[in-house]
Amino acid sequence: MIRRLIDRLLNRKGRGPRAAIREKAREYKGSALGVASVSVSDAALRTCETLQKAGHQAWVVGGGVRDLLLGLRPKDFDVATDATPEQVRALFRRSRVIGRRFQIVHVIFGRETIEVSTFRAIQDDAETDEHGRVLRDNVWGSQPEDAARRDFTINALYYDPHADRILDYHDGVRDLKKRSLRIIGDPEQRFREDPVRMLRVARFVAKLGFTIDPGTRAPIRVLAPLISNIPSARLFDEMLKLLVSGHAMACLHELRREGLHQGMMPMLDMILEQPDGERFVTTALERTDQRVLAGKTISPGFLFASLLWQPVRDRWQRAVDAGEPNIPALSTAIDTVLDEQAEQLAIQRRHMADMREIWMLQPRFERRSGRTPYALLEHIRLRAGYDFLMLRCDAGELSAELGEWWTEFMDASPQERAALIARASEQGSSGGGGPRKRRRRSRGRGRADTGDAAAGAPGPSAAAG
Repeated sequence: MIRRLIDRLLNRKGRGPRAAIREKAREYKGSALGVASVSVSDAALRTCETLQKAGHQAWVVGGGVRDLLLGLRPKDFDVATDATPEQVRALFRRSRVIGRRFQIVHVIFGRETIEVSTFRAIQDDAETDEHGRVLRDNVWGSQPEDAARRDFTINALYYDPHADRILDYHDGVRDLKKRSLRIIGDPEQRFREDPVRMLRVARFVAKLGFTIDPGTRAPIRVLAPLISNIPSARLFDEMLKLLVSGHAMACLHELRREGLHQGMMPMLDMILEQPDGERFVTTALERTDQRVLAGKTISPGFLFASLLWQPVRDRWQRAVDAGEPNIPALSTAIDTVLDEQAEQLAIQRRHMADMREIWMLQPRFERRSGRTPYALLEHIRLRAGYDFLMLRCDAGELSAELGEWWTEFMDASPQERAALIARASEQGSSGGGGPRKRRRRSRGRGRADTGDAAAGAPGPSAAAG
């Protein structure tokens, strides 16, 4: 009761959660703002139509509307409705309710999934942790309340593609024109409710090239330590969104600028402070950005193998220098780094398995004698391991000659492969494959995208000829 009284007092001063509610929205014609229903996916249109025919409100909402207004092609579409998750589930045969803290419905149309959420209410007595993070959020409300609950003004736009209407409760259209990122409501309170919103600030600024509203930016550096309270599985999801945004390097720079980097991946921060580590990570993320912008898929396992290679390599080197056998030393280094990182970031088991295989293949690429090269051609992770090898060469960690040899060997005929192995043996290039001291990157050498291994395509068949 005392808490509710305090909330009411804060609301009168314009700081409480209900102070952000605006009952009346500005209404625009979508066509007048350059938005046409043909730009919305058929799955999203069918979802809205089905809900509306059943007597419910249904609006395309969030990033899809934002991107349409910016002239961008949305990656996906979300729908907001006054129907409860159970009512939505009853209308769509291929659908399922997911989430506990924030229940939504996934409606499936072939390969496309539409995320349908019910309008959320603003709660004066929402269950929170000791830092103010909302723990459960399944109280349904009105559209004005739902708009006030969304994170940024540019994401609180509702589009009815069948009626050609856009509703704007918080001047999101104005902020889009100004290219300004502004949070809805009191910034400190909203960031405490969900610290992930601070990470989204960095992602949207990097991705869209927007500036941060001064009031939105003000509390971020002070509240940055709250990032450490985000559940590790959710933190992994947000980290992945940052890294596959097509602007990964810009995202990392923005995280560091706002003081948000330390709670996300402390090990990565240490890597970036080392010249060799920074060069390797920069090369990896530049490649990732190129793939994303070219419309290619990304393998999370390959991506995180790139980010965490430096600490694995350093531990491997120290163990070998101390006299430990090469392969066991690498395996132990991998276990140690993955165990340390698991405390901050819940990398899924399948991704960790991919990372381990990519790393364990590396010493085998340096053994170019006998049957080893032929055996590698049959390995299910050849392509991923090869792409990682080329990344190491391009970052200056290994000689360009090694990468060029493998590129030639993979495309060669049986006779040419035998000659390549003989030549490597004559030149003494059949070493044990241990960690090496870094070499300077050769000048004048450029290399095209190595293929689809970064997307997780294992396919040794193409390499095997």
